[in-house]
Amino acid sequence: MTHTLTTGPHAATPCVGRPGLRGRAGICIAIALLAAACGGSSTAPSSTGGSTSGGGTTTGPIAATVTVTASGVSPKSVTVPVGSSVNFVNNDSKAHDMSSDPHPEHSNCPELNQWGFLSAGQQRTSGNLNTARTCGFHDHNLPQNANLQGTVIIQ
Repeated sequence: MTHTLTTGPHAATPCVGRPGLRGRAGICIAIALLAAACGGSSTAPSSTGGSTSGGGTTTGPIAATVTVTASGVSPKSVTVPVGSSVNFVNNDSKAHDMSSDPHPEHSNCPELNQWGFLSAGQQRTSGNLNTARTCGFHDHNLPQNANLQGTVIIQ
């Protein structure tokens, strides 16, 4: 009897049940189940008050939210404690690619780069802001638009 795996990295690998290979069909089934179970990421809050960001990275408690609309970001400046994070919500009908200053390096505050490209209606949380400083941010695609610029002050 021959079984052929049709999904995953071992697709079309014959699983032949012959003497000496009796467990091979079971292994193929296990691989298929494992492949089906992989993927996805959590966005549920963690038990410590933080949340997970798109890549599954745990972030500190959300201390502020910045929202973008057709008229720009609001508030333009937020002050948060060290160890916290900032949520960014795109309430505009257009996509925005929010990044840390300066443009185009985005190296001032890499934790803000986790906001990244946000389609209309999407939101994302920054990484942990663990160093006291002032971080500027902007829309990467419209870096000169003052309405799409702001600051995060970490104290």
